[in-house]
Amino acid sequence: MSNGNSSAKDRPSVGRILQQARIDAKLTVDEVSSSTRVRIPIVHAIEQDDFSRCGGDVYARGHIRALARAVGADPDELIELYNGQQHPEPQPLSSGPLFEAERIRPEPRRPNWTAAMVAAIVVVVAFVGFTFFTGSEEDEDPGTVAEGASTETPTPGERTEAPPEEEGGADAPDPSESAVAAVPSDKVTVRATADGGSSWVSAKNSNGRLLFEGVIEEGDSQTFTDDEQIDLVLGNAGVVQLHVNGRAIEDEFESGQVERLSYTPGDPSEG
Repeated sequence: MSNGNSSAKDRPSVGRILQQARIDAKLTVDEVSSSTRVRIPIVHAIEQDDFSRCGGDVYARGHIRALARAVGADPDELIELYNGQQHPEPQPLSSGPLFEAERIRPEPRRPNWTAAMVAAIVVVVAFVGFTFFTGSEEDEDPGTVAEGASTETPTPGERTEAPPEEEGGADAPDPSESAVAAVPSDKVTVRATADGGSSWVSAKNSNGRLLFEGVIEEGDSQTFTDDEQIDLVLGNAGVVQLHVNGRAIEDEFESGQVERLSYTPGDPSEG
């Protein structure tokens, strides 16, 4: 008696389909790699049905989707085929839980170090903020102090000028937004913050030099700056909040979704 798994096994492999689609589209491996940002050795490996270099099922599915779009194949059909051929047992269809399950397995080897690092960062930031803000009057408006409106301590009744937050209106940015917005206008600055989970992140500058590659844990952030361009790869885009040149990126990505983005000076737009 046949079933879905045996049907998947009887069909051509994912790598074979991608390779044939690329040949039919008259594209070289170099051209596909350039358009998808999937490295050439990984493209070759996937076409040989070797997914060990992808770094896990989530990243393998992300690469398959990217390559399928580049060569004109059906991404959903190839993902279904990949699930059937790589996992004979039924697998959850949602990429979000898969990503979390894969991330949970290696983490027990270093949870204490991660927790200690996060705690240390929080303590240092809190201490610096407390030291800076306690130099003002105890009865001073907390909003004025937090925004850094003045280096002098005003006394009640003597304020003759509206503080910066009053001049800027009720929607003045919070301290973290102000810090990002203060970057030079002739550069591109990208801040990635993990909110609601952790994500693997890779960042390169305009020369292709790797600025960062690793996991950003929940509550942590990384900031990248370059004169011309920042290229990002987000392994779990749904939990990453991006600020580009001082402005929040409102794109809503799904948990477990792999995204490749590029940003340049000026308005934050996806590459």
